Amino acid sequence: MSVSDLTRNCFQSGTPASKWASLCRLFLSKNANIIESQEVAENAISNSVLVLYRLYPGDPALHEYLKYAIQNGLISIAVFVSTFLQAARSPELHNAATLDALCRIALDEHYASDRSDNSLIVYGQSSLAILGLVQDALALFRTAHSLPLSHFHQLVTSSSELVLILLSCIPDISQIPTAQAMVHFADVSDIIQNFQLTTELRQSLESFALTLSIIVGDDVKVAREAQMMHSMQLAFGKGDIVGSSSNTDTITLSLVLHHIMLCRAGTIGAGTVYPVALFVATFRWSSWTPAVFYTQLLLAVLLCLSQSLPSSALLWRAFAIGRLPRILVAFEKSVTAEGTTTEAEWRHAMQAAVTALSRRNDLLSLCDNVLSVAEEFPDSSVTQPLSRCLLAEFWTNGLIDQRFVLGMDSGISNDNTNSLKMEAQSNGASLESYMESKLAPENGEDLKLWLDRVWRDPASHATFSDIIFQRFSSATTQLDIESLSHITKALYSHNHSTDILTLHVNIPDLISQALLFLELYDCETVGKYNPTNYSCSTCLLFDSGDPQTAVGYLGNVVLFLQLVVARYNLRDDSFLIGDRKLSAKFLKTTHEILAFENLSPEDSTAFRTWFKALFDSSSEGIEDTILRSTPPQKLLRVAATLFVHAIRMKMESKIDQETLNNGVMYFMDPLLNWTLVGVVKALIHEIHQKRLDTSAHFDVLQTLLLSPSCPRPVLSLCGSQILALLANKDGKPDTLPVTASRERLQEVVTNAIGSPEANRLRHLSARTGATLHEENGLRIIQHAFQMARVGKAPSIDIEHCLRILPATKFLQLLWTELVASANVGETHSSRRVAIFILTVPRDSTTPPLLPLFLHKVLPALIANIDARQGTEQTTCTELLVTLISSLLAAASHLEMTWRSLTGKQGPVLGSHSSMMARRLAADLRARRYSSTSRTLMQKLGSSSFAANFPVFMEVGM
Repeated sequence: MSVSDLTRNCFQSGTPASKWASLCRLFLSKNANIIESQEVAENAISNSVLVLYRLYPGDPALHEYLKYAIQNGLISIAVFVSTFLQAARSPELHNAATLDALCRIALDEHYASDRSDNSLIVYGQSSLAILGLVQDALALFRTAHSLPLSHFHQLVTSSSELVLILLSCIPDISQIPTAQAMVHFADVSDIIQNFQLTTELRQSLESFALTLSIIVGDDVKVAREAQMMHSMQLAFGKGDIVGSSSNTDTITLSLVLHHIMLCRAGTIGAGTVYPVALFVATFRWSSWTPAVFYTQLLLAVLLCLSQSLPSSALLWRAFAIGRLPRILVAFEKSVTAEGTTTEAEWRHAMQAAVTALSRRNDLLSLCDNVLSVAEEFPDSSVTQPLSRCLLAEFWTNGLIDQRFVLGMDSGISNDNTNSLKMEAQSNGASLESYMESKLAPENGEDLKLWLDRVWRDPASHATFSDIIFQRFSSATTQLDIESLSHITKALYSHNHSTDILTLHVNIPDLISQALLFLELYDCETVGKYNPTNYSCSTCLLFDSGDPQTAVGYLGNVVLFLQLVVARYNLRDDSFLIGDRKLSAKFLKTTHEILAFENLSPEDSTAFRTWFKALFDSSSEGIEDTILRSTPPQKLLRVAATLFVHAIRMKMESKIDQETLNNGVMYFMDPLLNWTLVGVVKALIHEIHQKRLDTSAHFDVLQTLLLSPSCPRPVLSLCGSQILALLANKDGKPDTLPVTASRERLQEVVTNAIGSPEANRLRHLSARTGATLHEENGLRIIQHAFQMARVGKAPSIDIEHCLRILPATKFLQLLWTELVASANVGETHSSRRVAIFILTVPRDSTTPPLLPLFLHKVLPALIANIDARQGTEQTTCTELLVTLISSLLAAASHLEMTWRSLTGKQGPVLGSHSSMMARRLAADLRARRYSSTSRTLMQKLGSSSFAANFPVFMEVGM
């Protein structure tokens, strides 16, 4: 029998702690000849209890055993802490209740022993052993942050206290080996950078890190930095590249640029600091010189533009000229703040890059040709060459100097192309004040024509966007509905204007302002505005007290919101403005036809009130009291149901045609036409569903759509459904009534959304519904890989892939294609695409892919590789080694960049890179019978990658 057997038998028999302790002493006295020391005996007793926690987590009887043993001298606090912290590294013990209880035992007994700092340290313990104890405590601290939070267990707090006490116990460590100091320095630095710490703990850790850095010394730190840069090169496959290709990587930069454009309106869009973070991280990953980085970046921009479709070429021009220079200004500010480069170096780098690209006349000419084809107003102005526009904006933003610009293009200073800035100066005004006057409601000029001119002048886009955002903010602050209505109508009437905003403004912030305005409007009265009553639920908008005018104005705000949310596919319905939470969910449910039995009392009241006002022959119309008592969200919610019910009543002869027509007429007026998006979609749905007598539904639908007052956003947002209805895509006999004006309806939709988009929607409408929604994720991945192989600018819409495929399935397909590429010797380009996919941040509506790949998909891949033989197994294992090291290195740099730019400590990719590395190392060690796992640990632990992730250098498998 052993101590472990004795403890297990006593526990399972319900033996009290005091009797168990007596039995332990009796056992030790009878086996004194085989027990080496008192410390060995204490270790055995402590471990005999700790091992039972794996089967009985958080059991109070086990707590009593340990407390009694410590209080009665059977185990010292120091031995308990040492054995507990070692045991806590096992995933089998990772239970918040268990670890917190054990941690509290150590702390309580320490505080009860007159707070002796040395009570947690075994007498005579070496410096290395004490450092190992501190490292175990830091591992517990990490584990505490990885477990679910609980109000009943404060493991984060108790583990922080334990670390703090142990740090105070560290003796003189000046003589420890440098390699050991480096491991501890990396561990402590990671904790400081990636976790939220109390002030006291942060100060202690920083002091400890300073001591370690002195031991490491400058020469070793330089070597470590070199190792870090080498491992960062692996992030994009540069570890296995030789020759001139080591200074080229348009694959990664093209993917980054396409991602910025695809997600430009999201929470991490083009108008935020996010593109700057991507550029800084990419620069760090590549370890390029500034000149190489800028050359590859500009080359990638030109490749993306030259390969774009005519429908998106002008947007790429707007980005390259109007937005990119400002991103690069912020980029240079960030990287020069690190002290590794200077402003002068970056200026010379940009000039070198521009000089290099000036020799690519073939690519520049191709870009100009693409833009010429895409130009919507070829006769209205003389379009400058792209190269001249870029030079001008780089000069304006201080990225290059005047002498260089004139040397590259001597005619740039005499360019007479009419720009808004020159026009403003000729009128004695700045560009800002000139634009302000043009956007004023009282300006009598044709605003759409002027917005066309803004669209053709990318140099003015930043100023235009700033003015629009300020208008939104001031209108919301002052509850100025007339001003907000004017600007939102201008924007939704001119799609390119919202495209401009997506490049320069955080669109969710803009939406938040408009949603707040609607929420503040949730009132029963309309009267005089009181600016001090900002959060009042009875906000007062007009001196005139005219609710019909107010509702009409509010309609423009609603139409703008509907258009932007749908057009840019903003899937997250939650928005924030300050601490206030706002929801846009109501905008996506306006087409729902409500069942009367499920109506809430408020909805029921609103429905009855509005139905009587609209579709009752005895009604005198819409009274002001109805408008005052109905929030716009409520009217949007019931509008579709009002129409469907009214048509049903007409078909049942409960109301006549004239009454129905009179009610419909109200929705052809600005008072209510802003509710038509949901109404039109509901009517189309009813026509598809019923397939019998739908002539009444279609007549109402056609009347609304062909009305000159039908808002453009209604036609844009419903265009695909309208064209699908007209195309009769099911292949059945045409069910449209003889009164259908098919050509006129197609014309109004085409005018609203543009001919290219209308043709695309007609093509989609001719396909079956299943085909429309069954995009093949594998082909998307294959296309991106193929583009990368042939030297084009690859792109991939990851969000779209995750909408049509489960995330794990998508990752499995990605791995399958990576292996296929490796088998034909195309690993380099495909791996770069894969690394981008797994390490690019996305918004909260899609799952983080990197943790999912490392912790869920990878185990299955390892098992599959174990089952393979020979060369096939070797190829897959080597691919995993380079992929894992690249992924974690790239994630580490992105985290550091994001933290320095935003000050936010949270993980960017769903989990901190250090946490992912630790979990991965533990998972690989746990699979000790897997040859693939052993090979991965050996290769990762013996490479320079381990300098940044020392967890892979710890005790092997």
